[in-house]
Amino acid sequence: MIEQIQGLPPGTLGFRASGQVTAADYERVLVPDIEAAFALNRKLRLLYHVGPDFTGFDPGAMWDDMMLGFRHFSGWDRVALVTDVAWLRIAASAMGFVVPAEFRLFSNAELVLAIDWIREPKPATEEENK
Repeated sequence: MIEQIQGLPPGTLGFRASGQVTAADYERVLVPDIEAAFALNRKLRLLYHVGPDFTGFDPGAMWDDMMLGFRHFSGWDRVALVTDVAWLRIAASAMGFVVPAEFRLFSNAELVLAIDWIREPKPATEEENK
């Protein structure tokens, strides 16, 4: 199951995965919310929490996740993945450099830190300070 995390600032989406995540979960919750947010924002921030009761992704859900990422490849500003699932942490650590955004990996115990980081304003660049 996927549910949206409420209370995040505009331009930021948060999702919590629990139990078995299916393609229907992506198509019913995640994809429409992300597509609607991209209709209003050029760049988005994403917090994805894979909680302790997560049991796995169906193959269709993994495919939908990959295709959604490719469709908006350069549209991410910051991405935070919060999980204690070992294989997800290894995959994220190995592939994090591919994500064209600031990417950070957090443990479930660091969920509040991840939320604080995803909310934090980006420092102004030298170009913006001129």
